[in-house]
Amino acid sequence: MSAHQVERICHDNGLLRFFTCGSVDDGKSTLIGRLLYDTKAILADTLTAIERTSQKRGMGAVDLSLLTDGLQAEREQGITIDVAYRYFSTGTRKYIIADAPGHEQYTRNMVTAASTANLAIILIDARKGVLTQTRRHSKLASLVGIPHLVVAVNKMDLVDYSQEAYEKIKADYLEFAAKVGIDDVRFIPLSALNGDMIVERGDALSWYDGPTLLEILENAPAAHTEHDEPFRFPVQFVCRPQDSANPELHDYRGFMGRVESGTIKVGDAVTVLPNGRESTVKAIQIGGVDIDEAIHEQSVTLLLADEIDTSRGDMIVKSDEAPAVVKEIRATVCWLAENPLDRARTYLIRHTTRDSKAKLTAIEHRLDVNTLENLPADKLAMNDIAVVNFKLAQPLFVDPYKDNRATGAFIVIDESNNNTVGAGMIL
Repeated sequence: MSAHQVERICHDNGLLRFFTCGSVDDGKSTLIGRLLYDTKAILADTLTAIERTSQKRGMGAVDLSLLTDGLQAEREQGITIDVAYRYFSTGTRKYIIADAPGHEQYTRNMVTAASTANLAIILIDARKGVLTQTRRHSKLASLVGIPHLVVAVNKMDLVDYSQEAYEKIKADYLEFAAKVGIDDVRFIPLSALNGDMIVERGDALSWYDGPTLLEILENAPAAHTEHDEPFRFPVQFVCRPQDSANPELHDYRGFMGRVESGTIKVGDAVTVLPNGRESTVKAIQIGGVDIDEAIHEQSVTLLLADEIDTSRGDMIVKSDEAPAVVKEIRATVCWLAENPLDRARTYLIRHTTRDSKAKLTAIEHRLDVNTLENLPADKLAMNDIAVVNFKLAQPLFVDPYKDNRATGAFIVIDESNNNTVGAGMIL
């Protein structure tokens, strides 16, 4: 094994969450299937099962789309309806893939898939070019804060691998991207069916000298790595052990939760919100073991030097990095429920670990996902996306979604049945 291979195996670029989207029959599921197949991430029994299904359909080759189109209705109709998640790893990083549906009536499913992704693959059929759905998906990906877009021009084998066809699609997309403010976008020609430029380069696209799709994914920045983020620690639980046999535990008061962003070290000055009391970090523990520092997405217990009245829903932050404490929010909301948003009702907003009753005070405008125009609206139906204003009963500790996706996001809950009816991004 060469030194380069050893370095490749030992180096870990971190977890990358990404999702695919595109118009109907652009090959999203086949693309993911090819990626899994060519990286040897498919179990033998799974491969045998899809080979058997492909043979029943009279197909000469394995239908790789069956790896993600898992619902019976999807297989019968040949489309993606629900969001399918798949996990795989290579020598350099781990991946979570979301295969999002392309239909307009499943906008809420796509927003769900995009909410945690750090990269989006927008598929375009090389025969059809940039379509309304292409523009819609790109706008939605940008709207939910995905920092990196990859435009994959698929089915190049059906246009004889024409560089001219690829360059025209690239020019058309760049013209659209400039109008809607999308600036971080990469392009790649490929054939998911034949595997050209997915993992291996193949022989048919010799005129393209850029990276393969896997090379783009391997080198894409992971979440929380592109800029310094403020420390945000929503308290999930206050740990007060009751052990009469161990008197030392009588004064133990640990604040348990997940570091949503930033880092924290023993000795750092912190502030507890909403009461504003200040203290310093006395200890950081994972499973009862002391550590010196905690980083983003770690679940830890914090012990503070001072006794502070704190409970679930409070937030611990560094004293010089406090977020805004607000009782009104302006946000982009995707409505998920069949019942429309009712101005007369009170909803519950869940932000990190904190809940607050909320009343809608205004709908500024609704986004037409096909024309991308902002239209006046007095109500929101399922799959509608709009900019709205809420008045809150309890204060929330927020950052703009574009700066911090963890503390800039929330869900809207119907108190009558505890269903999630909306998802929001704070502006």
